[in-house]
Amino acid sequence: MHSRTFAKGHGTENDFVLLVDRDARESLTDDQVRWICDRRAGIGADGILRAVAGRHIPEWSGDPDSWFMDYRNADGSIAEMCGNGVRVFVRHLVDEGLVVGPTVPVGTRAGLRMTEVLPDGRIRVEMGPARVALEDVRVLTADHRDLVAVPVDVGNPHAVSFVSDPSAIDLRDAPTWYPAEAFPAGVNAEFVSSRGPRHLEMRVFERGSGETRSCGTGTVAAAAAWHHRHHDGAVERAPAAGAVVYRVDVPGGTVEVELGERTYLTGPAVIVARGELLVPAGLDA
Repeated sequence: MHSRTFAKGHGTENDFVLLVDRDARESLTDDQVRWICDRRAGIGADGILRAVAGRHIPEWSGDPDSWFMDYRNADGSIAEMCGNGVRVFVRHLVDEGLVVGPTVPVGTRAGLRMTEVLPDGRIRVEMGPARVALEDVRVLTADHRDLVAVPVDVGNPHAVSFVSDPSAIDLRDAPTWYPAEAFPAGVNAEFVSSRGPRHLEMRVFERGSGETRSCGTGTVAAAAAWHHRHHDGAVERAPAAGAVVYRVDVPGGTVEVELGERTYLTGPAVIVARGELLVPAGLDA
């Protein structure tokens, strides 16, 4: 058995275990990730955020001294980006004195993400472009709904379906999609309805984690897909000065998505616990 210092946090109840490993001395195995994220045997989380120096990530070509968010889903799989996770990641770095805000650059597998700690405590993240595909796909849910879905790339893949009532969708099992080749590495499936002008409600089934209380990149995908389909044109045509702001409600809270020449996600980030994690000997790397 060995121990590791950890923190636990969430962004609109999308929850994460945070590990600081600046010099990449303690790698994570898939079994360790699954055990840590287990809500009965471990700490419980939708994923793990490991803070390492960029130089230790082979696919990172940016500043080698920058903090890199090495994100793992609850099943051990690697994800390119996590919009809620990056806010919690920054909150932890700031609270621990590892960075000085309000502006904090973060490396991710989807590229560099600039973040800003706002005076009210929320964190605003530049999310990169939200690319809405021209051709729809179909998503099949566990309750046999065959839904049209809009593919959106936010550094990771999404399939956004518009429905009358997201709460009625059965998400106990993972949705499937066709054509299968549309998302060879899997997809995050969002189910979205309108609750008023620029006000959306969303549920999500995340690849590698199941249904979560929120998905940051998913809220961006939802707003981008809705705006594209209901305002006759690509999101990127909106001028920065006239960026549109969507409120997106998820089961875990509310975030704001700004769509313009650049896309931003703003929402809360909370650290709820710090402690010592005792890794069983059978799970040692």
